[in-house]
Amino acid sequence: MKRVVFNQKGGVGKSTISTNLAAESARRGLKTLLVDLDAQGNSTHYAGVDISDDTLTVADMFKQIVGWFSKPQPATAFVQPTAFDNLFVLPADPALATIERELESRYKMFKLRETLDALSKDFDRIYIDTPPNFNFYSKAALIAADAFLVPFDCDHFSAQAIERLLDNVMEIKDDHNQALDFAGVIINQYNPQAKLPSALIGELEEKGLPLFDTRLSSSVKVKESHSARMPLPFFMPSHKVTKQLMALYEEIEGE
Repeated sequence: MKRVVFNQKGGVGKSTISTNLAAESARRGLKTLLVDLDAQGNSTHYAGVDISDDTLTVADMFKQIVGWFSKPQPATAFVQPTAFDNLFVLPADPALATIERELESRYKMFKLRETLDALSKDFDRIYIDTPPNFNFYSKAALIAADAFLVPFDCDHFSAQAIERLLDNVMEIKDDHNQALDFAGVIINQYNPQAKLPSALIGELEEKGLPLFDTRLSSSVKVKESHSARMPLPFFMPSHKVTKQLMALYEEIEGE
């Protein structure tokens, strides 16, 4: 199963959610791959993977696709291990930003699907973190995935953006990946005491959007886990937000 976490708005928790869901999958014994398609590399960093000049990254994988990589490598060569059992990363690097235009001009959006289909033989679950815009890499991820998850941070601007986001995704689905499933909206940064989140969630429900029952609270422990470069299932397995992530994972898996 290949799942992409996508939202065109930044700051909604994409990298945090994708990394923690991948970590929870790994903690449960599933061999799991986290694919980082954001040039900022937040998921790569959060999972504890350091990039050096010798590290093969997802940018190198794309360079190989267009013939810029001198020694062809199998897809598994670009996958890096983490310090956590069963968790692996296809890491980002800043070169993603510099090669995007060339990749798009050559219409290489389908190549990621071919690569992840090949890697699916080696991994039980694949989670894809995307950039906070509807660009080449986001489109390639949506074409490659079986399902997409939309983080929503209980913000008025996020609510306005969801309809445009779904229009873009549905166009990709209709044209290139008809099997793509809208798994649901993930409510993040939820404060049950505040009126605005409940009102905005009500608006999403009125539109008939699928929402996961589990809500993710805000907590300083999330930022501490970022700093420690240790996803929450390994950093604080008994914390409230970790348990929420576990419940969300079970909802996604249909358990």
